[in-house]
Amino acid sequence: MKVPFNVLNKTYFMKQEEYEKKAIDVLRNGWYVLGNEVKEFEKEFANYIGTKYSVGLDNGLNALVIAFRELGIGAGDEVIVQANTYIASVMGITMNGATPVFVEPDEYFNIDAERIEAAITEKTKAICVVHLYGQASNMDKIMEIAKKYNLYVVEDCAQSHGADFNGKRTGTFGIGCFSFYPSKNLGCFGDGGAITTNDEKLDRDFRVLRNYGSEKRYYNEVVGYNSRLDELQAGLLRVKLSHLNELTEEREKIANRYLAEIKNSKVELPKVREGATSVWHLFVVKTDERDNLQKYLESNGIGTVIHYPIPPHLSKAYEYLGYKKGDFPITERYAETVLSLPLYNGMTDEEQKYVIEVINRYE
Repeated sequence: MKVPFNVLNKTYFMKQEEYEKKAIDVLRNGWYVLGNEVKEFEKEFANYIGTKYSVGLDNGLNALVIAFRELGIGAGDEVIVQANTYIASVMGITMNGATPVFVEPDEYFNIDAERIEAAITEKTKAICVVHLYGQASNMDKIMEIAKKYNLYVVEDCAQSHGADFNGKRTGTFGIGCFSFYPSKNLGCFGDGGAITTNDEKLDRDFRVLRNYGSEKRYYNEVVGYNSRLDELQAGLLRVKLSHLNELTEEREKIANRYLAEIKNSKVELPKVREGATSVWHLFVVKTDERDNLQKYLESNGIGTVIHYPIPPHLSKAYEYLGYKKGDFPITERYAETVLSLPLYNGMTDEEQKYVIEVINRYE
């Protein structure tokens, strides 16, 4: 039996008629950039997340770049971020000229809130919180620290659409930065992203920055970006957003089955923090025999992915920061032991059963 790591077009076929009708409607309308689809999606997404505003963008990286820029964070400033994140979280900081200050993760793969204060200096301006793999971080503690030290909070919610901490959704605590890359829980059919906020001025400024620094066409206030969510992707996202709750419930059902039925002492299953929810963007296990397990699963037709094999501080891109192997041992240990199992919408009971049985047979 073959079980791929992911099958992106499963969600398309589930609602094929709705997607195709929306695509044809947009194509026939003749307005393809910053039209009604984007406006309506922004309203609907803000309502879903629980903020007053959301701003549609071309991708999640630019959401981070624009967020830090609008906060005035740049050269000479430091931003705290977890060391085991995807590199885009760090690029959003450094592309503004600021310096990332890495903090080790906790047992839930998110930033260890108990280690944040030790990393704060007089140069610290913000905390970048990454809700990694779909689980909300320890936001009560993080917001307490941010308030104590007067720091901004930017949330990287690329993997956590709809996750919450103590009933409050990710993207509502600080500035929420979202990706709609096709593999995301709320993925479009190309690139896409958004920023969420409750601040009217930030909302206005984000809209200016995404559109060449212009609120009125040809009248440019600042040097901005061409970073707009296009009409077609916005329309298709509206379709998927209307079904997101049921898609999330399906992912939770698969994850809960894995948690209940995978029983192999060599494989450590993920945990969910008290007060937090996960939308299970990824189902990440840990094992001291990661490479062997991955090869074994592959030989049995099961696809897996390592998220992520090289921590940002050890990447060639950030050699200039001067870090070396051993500087963040927990992060580096995760990079050597984590493995993401297949979990996608449309995954059949037989596929789930096969993954469970094959892992349980691993010796």
